Amino acid sequence: MLGVTEPQVQPWLRGAGQDARAVRDVKAALAAIDEAPADLVIVDHELGGRDAAGVCRALREDGRVDEAWLLAITSKGRMADAALAAGADDYLHRPFTRGELLARARAGLRAAQQRSDDRLVRALMVNVPGAIYRSAWHDGYRLELISDEIERISGYPPANFIASRKRTLMSVIHPDDRDAVMEAVRQCTDDGDQFAVEYRIVRADGGVRWVLDRGQPVPGKGDRLWVDGAIFDVTERRAAEEALRRQEIEEARTEELRASRVRIVQAADEARRKIERDLHDGAQQRLVALALDVRLARSRVEREPESAAPYLERLGAELAEASAELRELARGIHPSVLTDRGLGPAIAAIADRSPVPVDIVEVPAERPSRAAETTAYFTVSEALTNVAKYAQATCATVRIAAEDGTLVVEVRDDGIGGAEAGTGSGLSGLSDRVGAIDGTLTVTSPPGEGTLVRAVLPLQVANGA
Repeated sequence: MLGVTEPQVQPWLRGAGQDARAVRDVKAALAAIDEAPADLVIVDHELGGRDAAGVCRALREDGRVDEAWLLAITSKGRMADAALAAGADDYLHRPFTRGELLARARAGLRAAQQRSDDRLVRALMVNVPGAIYRSAWHDGYRLELISDEIERISGYPPANFIASRKRTLMSVIHPDDRDAVMEAVRQCTDDGDQFAVEYRIVRADGGVRWVLDRGQPVPGKGDRLWVDGAIFDVTERRAAEEALRRQEIEEARTEELRASRVRIVQAADEARRKIERDLHDGAQQRLVALALDVRLARSRVEREPESAAPYLERLGAELAEASAELRELARGIHPSVLTDRGLGPAIAAIADRSPVPVDIVEVPAERPSRAAETTAYFTVSEALTNVAKYAQATCATVRIAAEDGTLVVEVRDDGIGGAEAGTGSGLSGLSDRVGAIDGTLTVTSPPGEGTLVRAVLPLQVANGA
């Protein structure tokens, strides 16, 4: 309270739970406000000084009471108008009752709080780097409040949105993202929680931007619902995150490719050592023995010509067996039927040798690149080998088809399942072989439901190759 007023005013205010302070003049009032801000100032005339209007004018000119509500106590007549013109927010005529005073005081406190809230909102709308809004969802998502930042984000000026049933936030949300936004708001409305959802908006110029919407559903009476929130443009952040994600994927892919090549080299070394052992233990030993037999045959021809014929026949049979053994060994390195006749006959040859019945349902007539063709062949070969060794299957099917610029290779069996691409040297090595030509290998093998080995290889059709 400021100035000379009825002595009962302060007790009435304190009795109503208000922290009331009384000062005699403007100087004392400003000093008191410096110590503790006031939401409501009840103004009367100074003793021997300013009237109520003059006091209001002095307070407003100082600026330290901009947030406070000024309630002037005046006599009836022009004094009330003068006080309002000088900066008072309301007035109370003498004489007044306790009820009248408290009613005006409560109204002033509410108005002061609303004024403070309004100033805060205005400050946020100007300074927050996002579009602050209030949307009436119960009324077609109509916007009751939107800050100027919406124009930078969407390309539409704020005036296009306010009270419009055509231009709403929902109208600029990308059609594919609207359901997700509505579900986020619905969920938070049910839970009484806040939401944070990222979605795309379509700008006035047709461009697409990503935004982060942080908000709070505010239910009202009669099934009314408002949403208060702020929208922030996060396009650059998402682009940076996407670039980082692509870089991480590429680095992981490069590392896996490097590890795959190491495994391929190791597998090639092991294969070479196996070939060396097979040559040494098989064909080489047989050829050494045949060389000795040739020497013995020569001696027998010289000593006993009549008995040399059966011996030479046996020697010829041994040579035929050595030749067959070398052909079988060469087939394991690279089958000649694949080189000479292509994928169809080569897959048929694998199927014929398989102890498990194999049904070839499809093989393309056109030959792909040599790398894709060889990889497809060994995919089928390794998969059928695993079927024979581990699957306990009664049958298998092979399908090879050109689809959308790729060569799809599928080997399916009706066995016990449980196979994994990461376990076992065969499937692991096959995965490396497929990855070496930038293909992908997947193994679907639920226990008890058989196994599907599927390779997708880059398809490049070679002219006559």
